[in-house]
Amino acid sequence: MKHKTLILSLLTGLALAVLAGCSTLAEKQGEWIFQPSDRSWSGGVAAAEGMQDVWISFDSSLSGKPAKLHGLWHAADGASDQHKTKPPVMLYLHGARWNVVGSAQRVRRMQELGFSVLAVDYRGFGKSDASLPSETQAYEDARAAWDWLAVQYPGQPRYIFGHSLGGAIAIELASRVSDEAGTIVEGTFTSIPDVFETMAWGWLPVTGLITQRFESVKKVAAIGSPLLVVHGENDRLIRPELGRRLFDAAKGPKAFVLVPGGSHHNTNAVGQSLYREALAQLFELR
Repeated sequence: MKHKTLILSLLTGLALAVLAGCSTLAEKQGEWIFQPSDRSWSGGVAAAEGMQDVWISFDSSLSGKPAKLHGLWHAADGASDQHKTKPPVMLYLHGARWNVVGSAQRVRRMQELGFSVLAVDYRGFGKSDASLPSETQAYEDARAAWDWLAVQYPGQPRYIFGHSLGGAIAIELASRVSDEAGTIVEGTFTSIPDVFETMAWGWLPVTGLITQRFESVKKVAAIGSPLLVVHGENDRLIRPELGRRLFDAAKGPKAFVLVPGGSHHNTNAVGQSLYREALAQLFELR
């Protein structure tokens, strides 16, 4: 019933937006795809305790105005020890609906795997600038956070991680930069039209109206670093076959990990040991 209501809303909205004009169509799709929020949930709030608030300011080429992002920084154990090798740094890009605090548990798990992690909210989420998110704007936000990491942590290997919709943003970023040590995506997809076609009403001819397409399958081959694609075997929101198709379109070195029992939401937790093994094999991180 939930999916049926969502699809009916999508179809009705698409029809009304087409009548209103292309700009309205793009705006409505931004709302449906990102579901921007300043909310989190209790588990995320508890997990975020002790993480450091970070503010990233930059000039937006899209708006022509100054912009500001909020993020959470969770340093790796021993990161401040001058006598230890500096740990790798990760840019964490979250998916739709919840703000960055909602991803705090995943951030902690990636920190437990040895990374210092910066997780950021796109504009329109959490404490970042209020704005309706869009595909191009989220790409710009991710690049601003990436450049900030380069200035703050020079000489340390940097990795890009994206969950769900954040995976598409991660792939776009990785395809544009050349200084990433590796890219990791979890529970992500080939394109938004492909996701729609896996749903019960996917046979309807509306994919041509989708303007914010996030066509990762066309970009993934341009990534020049090792790519790890992780997917939950029981993911019912983003089907595992979309993750596999994305992996197949990438050029090596690469690895695909299908996590037994993993859903769209718990793969990062139940697949922690598989993550550790894949990071060691593909990125030589231990």
